Parts: sequence; structure tokens; C-alpha cells
Amino acid sequence: MSQFALDFERPLLELESRIAGLRQLAAEGQTDIARELDRLERKAQKLQREIFKDLSRWQMVQLSRHPRRPYTLDYIQALFTDFEELHGDRRFGEDPAIVGGFARFDGEPVLVLGHQKGRTTKENMLRNFGMPRPEGYRKAMRLMQLADRFRRPILTFIDTPGAYPGIGAEERGQAEAIAESLEMMAQLRVPVICTVIGEGGSGGALAIGVGNRVLMLQYGVYSVISPEACSSILYRDASKAELAADALKLTAPDLIGFGIVDEVVEEAPGGAHRDPQKTAENLGAALRRHLAELKKLDPEALVADRYAKFRAMGVFEEQARTSMEGR
Repeated sequence: MSQFALDFERPLLELESRIAGLRQLAAEGQTDIARELDRLERKAQKLQREIFKDLSRWQMVQLSRHPRRPYTLDYIQALFTDFEELHGDRRFGEDPAIVGGFARFDGEPVLVLGHQKGRTTKENMLRNFGMPRPEGYRKAMRLMQLADRFRRPILTFIDTPGAYPGIGAEERGQAEAIAESLEMMAQLRVPVICTVIGEGGSGGALAIGVGNRVLMLQYGVYSVISPEACSSILYRDASKAELAADALKLTAPDLIGFGIVDEVVEEAPGGAHRDPQKTAENLGAALRRHLAELKKLDPEALVADRYAKFRAMGVFEEQARTSMEGR
């Protein structure tokens, strides 16, 4: 996985590999390569700007799924202290595809939860590739209700292809669990900030995405359906996922223009996977700013603010009814 690279990243990684080799020679005492090293470093910086300044929507989808991209637990480790993970929905069992627990953010007690993918095959089997079952959403609801009871702000991280569509999940009420989560989050009397850190897919993402503020990392995506599934339905051809991605308009610049998200958080140059710490610092600053604003609102105002935010989404046209008299 350490050598994984997307197609459009490869020229940059090849150049950086040459730079690393020259740095090794410089460390061994060769002093006649400083000029060449400087030239290549400037070339790498220029190439990186050129590659990432005009990515297509499909390339952003690929970046959002990059296996080296930071996941929820990575951001928890970088931004929070005293994290205590809680498990189980008290009805069926534990779902490792959603992690959550109480922690401290700048010393303040908060609830943090989010989707969690795996790095290895074994981890992905455990986490079900970040696709929660009903017990995962019921666990999230249980934790959010605890946070509401004890007046703790809630911070969620969204990163899933979608809720798991397996037979067992359907038998245990997958759709009902998602619907209940949406309803419950709408009524929370504490500040709720949701952040799309990678791939936000369908109701599986929205189930923990009803917040007073919805943030999105620069190369994240957020959509009602994946490009592959969309192309299978609309074009009867899964290979047309790139075309579907353009039609879905699922990137951060698209969604802030539609009013779906409130802020796009800048990632490290080249994507979050190239400098997770820098990306975490940018995200922490955004969370800190929005949380400070929301803490000024009383519980009733927080509920009203959240309702107004989601009620205003979308574009509607009203057309007067035409009288049938005289026809």
C-alpha cells in the first residue's frame, strides 16, 4: 500500500523518487549534486501544482478513496485527547464500521464518531470496508443521545461508500435505522458539526450527517449514489463511471455552490494522504471556529438552526394551477 499511486500521481512520485535518491547521495557526502537537487525540487513543486489545480470529478472520486488517506481514527488521534471508545447498540451487537466515543477537543468534552475503513484486507473485513450495518447506526444514535443528555457537542466524520445492503442488514432494519438516525439528529439540542473526510455515499453517509454545520475536505465527494452504481442505472454500463461523476456534481466545489456544505477545508498539497498532519491541522482550525460560533446558541436555537439549514436545500418552483373552465 505504501507504493500505491493513482495514475495521475505517478509522474510526480517518479520525480520524488529521483529526489529522494539524490538526497541520499547528498547525505553520504556528495556535494556536487546540490544544483541538480534544487532544480528537481522546484520541478516537483511545479508539477504538483499543475496536476492538482485542475482535477476532474472522477479524479477527485479516486482521491477520496485513496487507501493512504486518513480515516476517522487518524483524525481522532491527531485532534483529540482522552478518547474512550464505546461499543454496541444494546440491541444486537457491535459494528466496527462506525467508531465513536467521548474525548476532549482543546480540553472540552465532546462526542466524536465516524465511519472507519481498514488499511489491510483483514482490517477491511473487520470494518466491512466502512459500510455500517443497522447496529452501527443504532450505536451512533445511542452515543449521540448520551451526548445530548450531558450537553456535549457532537463531531462526526463521514467516510463510507454507503450503508451495507446485505440480507442480514435488511432483515435487521437498515432503512429504519437510517431514518431513525436522521430524525433523532434533527432534534439534538447540542452543537453538531459533520465533516466529509473522504467518500460520502448515499443514506449511509447522511445518517450521521445532519448537523448545524457540514464541512467537507477539499478532495472529498458526497452524493446520493456512487458513480459506478449511477452509470449502471442510467447508462446500463458501469464503465461509464467517469461520465456519471460529472453528471452527479459530487465534489466539494460543486456542493458548496449548491449550499449543501458550509465550508471546504483545504487539504495538504497533493491531498490529505501526502501530509495527514497538515490536513488535520486545517480541519482542527475549521472545527474550532464553527464550534465557537455554535456554542453561542441556546438549545432551541440549535434545533431551529439545523432545521432551517436542511429545509433551505434544493431548488423548487411553484406553478399556478391553470383553470379548466371554458376548456
